[in-house]
Amino acid sequence: MTPESVLGFGRQGLEVLLAVAAPVLLAALVVGLIVSILQALTQINEATLSFVPKLVAIAATLMLAGPWMLALLVDYLQRVLGGIPAALAGSPMP
Repeated sequence: MTPESVLGFGRQGLEVLLAVAAPVLLAALVVGLIVSILQALTQINEATLSFVPKLVAIAATLMLAGPWMLALLVDYLQRVLGGIPAALAGSPMP
């Protein structure tokens, strides 16, 4: 296993990690920002007021983007498992 193949596996893993986490984090960020602006305007400082909408937005995002995220993870796993024999033989990863 060459250092290039190890770096290839790691780079692809980080790319998949960012792609899978981005929709959920973006939804939480947008909802948190909107709730924070509303709290600043109304001067209501309740912790659960910020938590519940984020939870709902994350659940909705997972329901909408979940199949795509799962397909991306399954595709990555198939590529990694399929590339192990070639990586052990010393050839670069596809």
